[in-house]
Amino acid sequence: MSSPSTPARGRPARLDRDRTVDTALELLDDVGLDALTMRRLAEAMDVQAGALYRYFATKDDLLTAMAERMLAGLAAAGADGDWSERLAALARAMRTALLARRDGARVYAGTHATGPHTLGFAEAVVGVLRSAGFGEEDAARALMAVAHFTIGHTLEEQAALRPPEGDGVADPERLRLAAAPERYPQLAAVLPTLTSGDFAAHFDFGLSLLLQGLRALGRAPTCSDGPEIYWRGD
Repeated sequence: MSSPSTPARGRPARLDRDRTVDTALELLDDVGLDALTMRRLAEAMDVQAGALYRYFATKDDLLTAMAERMLAGLAAAGADGDWSERLAALARAMRTALLARRDGARVYAGTHATGPHTLGFAEAVVGVLRSAGFGEEDAARALMAVAHFTIGHTLEEQAALRPPEGDGVADPERLRLAAAPERYPQLAAVLPTLTSGDFAAHFDFGLSLLLQGLRALGRAPTCSDGPEIYWRGD
């Protein structure tokens, strides 16, 4: 049985937008963003490179479509709990979706998708906030804060997980060697956490601070027993 990116022998390749995005995401996982070119994608689909431009005028257009596809199904993530639990669930779902693809956060960063998956996720976030009593301006800015924090954290997470090139020392070990206790005693004291690979804990701690800040605005119910979510992980 032939794969989506490899047409059966003797058959002309069937080119359409959905198949192109699917193949591009598969190729992304195989080679990474830096090696993903329109020419390489065309070769994977067994078509001429020019045929891809029927659907995507530029590589940026393709990346935007890939970003849109990565957010499929996220809007349903924040269905249960109070507003802060629902917002946390949506943020975690976005991180998980970006981590599911090699260089997923790099693909998504800087794109401006307006498809149903992206807009559905934004609609869900804003809906959670407005139903909790946040006004339009605060809800919009909170949406951007949650998205920017999640994308930025995942960018750093995927960069840290990327194998070092050549014989370079991995970042955690480089930091351990550089932060000599006699010169940087405060940094040396917290190195176990700074160099920890528990990225879910790092993410949840930052997300907890963001939620506490939103709660402190006083525009939503202030639950004294609100969830301490930073330790939960995925």
